Amino acid sequence: MVARGGPWSSLPVRRVQAREAQGSSDEDDDAGADWHRDVPAVRQVLEQGWDLTAVTVLVGDNGAGKSTLVEGIAAAFGLGAEGGTTASTHRTHATESAFAREISLVRGAGAPRRGFFLRAETMHGHYTYLEGIGSGGLHAMSHGESFLELVGTRMLQPGLYVLDEPESALSFTGCLALLEHLHGLVQQDSQVILSTHSPLLAALPGATIYEVGPWGLRQSAWEDLELVVGWRGFLDAPERYLRHVLGA
Repeated sequence: MVARGGPWSSLPVRRVQAREAQGSSDEDDDAGADWHRDVPAVRQVLEQGWDLTAVTVLVGDNGAGKSTLVEGIAAAFGLGAEGGTTASTHRTHATESAFAREISLVRGAGAPRRGFFLRAETMHGHYTYLEGIGSGGLHAMSHGESFLELVGTRMLQPGLYVLDEPESALSFTGCLALLEHLHGLVQQDSQVILSTHSPLLAALPGATIYEVGPWGLRQSAWEDLELVVGWRGFLDAPERYLRHVLGA
């Protein structure tokens, strides 16, 4: 995979690569901890490494490995595994693979070390954690409003911003607002890594887009994504899809 940032890039994460072989630890010996190695996209990164750009977008079906990749990068960077900054200590039930412990991140010289991980499926617990340290109020908002409030207050300074399927809480206009905010961050020398099922968010300007599937990772143009082609086909003729799905 070709690095577009160049060897002297100041990105928080220029490259993801496998760590040098080390002895096993008790954590590594946990039952099922190595299941991620059977995921083609994850195996590809461990075998070949992965060069990142200022904006990296992952799309693909459920179970393709998108979340495993972004969660691993976030954790290896030091961000809270269930969401948050490098200072987040919130932890409920560990569901992450051992991928984060098997990779090393090549960081840009002088790049910022701050960041935030927005992991949609664990945000409710993260709100409770924030209330416990005196930063409450998010539970009182709607799901989408709380996401946008979190983005607007925690994603401001140059840094690494990792988002795993944030569209799950957002309307069309909410996705547009998020896209605008993320684009602004990139313009201010931040790096964004985004996993999404949203063709709208996948259109983030300047993004290097990877389609994740049984083939592993393959770079694609937005208009060629199976995600975009599928949505276009449905919106053009929903009755055709409904006849197929519903057998009508």
